[in-house]
Amino acid sequence: MSENVQSTTMYDEVLEVLDKLRPFLQRDGGDVELIDVEDGIVKLKLMGACGSCPSSTITLKAGIERALIEEVEGVEEVIQVF
Repeated sequence: MSENVQSTTMYDEVLEVLDKLRPFLQRDGGDVELIDVEDGIVKLKLMGACGSCPSSTITLKAGIERALIEEVEGVEEVIQVF
């Protein structure tokens, strides 16, 4: 499988997991936008209440990152972009 097909598949899988998590974020007035997936690194932008919440790092690492690493093969880390 070519690298481009692999990255497209991983991108789609990440989107699927984010769609499952999105209702929980939206319930608290926030949301998440997938910016990029490259070399196992998922780049996300936290929006709404999540963008300015003091707990956003915990949400990102303990919630979103853990779910993505467990459910999407090849994800190594999630980072927040602004």
